[in-house]
Amino acid sequence: MENLNHSNNPIAELISDDLYSLLTSRGLIDEKSVRDYIIRKKFKDLRTQKISASNAIEALREEYPYLQFDTIRKIVYQPRN
Repeated sequence: MENLNHSNNPIAELISDDLYSLLTSRGLIDEKSVRDYIIRKKFKDLRTQKISASNAIEALREEYPYLQFDTIRKIVYQPRN
């Protein structure tokens, strides 16, 4: 991921593109945590659109087919520290 450009910052609402690029280039970004953050955010967005929890999880499974239903459920419902 060394050739990231500014449009690849999936957490732009939290940190600047330049900082994300710098941290990624130095191996300081936990990609799994970023993925889980994005999944939680998308789940919340789907729920605010009045989509049922199970349908929202299924929609996320289409985006992340390598994750099981229960895995996504755990991601969206796990308590954040």
